[in-house]
Amino acid sequence: MKSTTKSTYAQDVLGSKKIVLLDVWAPWCAPCRGMEPVLNIVKEETENWAEIIKLDASVEMDLVQELGVSGLPTYLVFKDGKITGSKVGATSKANLVSLMSQAA
Repeated sequence: MKSTTKSTYAQDVLGSKKIVLLDVWAPWCAPCRGMEPVLNIVKEETENWAEIIKLDASVEMDLVQELGVSGLPTYLVFKDGKITGSKVGATSKANLVSLMSQAA
């Protein structure tokens, strides 16, 4: 999965032509690591119309703060550079796909 940083965020996330699921995570976060298999399935099922981009909260603390993220993992859905939905905490594949579909 693609990763973004503060310097590439505008291009990667805000400038994307697809729906973006931004996965805000950290290496030390057990629920974040537990979501990896779920995210891989979501990526396969939605790759024609959406993309998943990862943001490492332990490295990009300024951007995480700007986004108002207070818990990990946090999933933010973007369409045309605007946040259309969010979910905090580990969740199911169905919930993530539904959140992304609502933006489409």
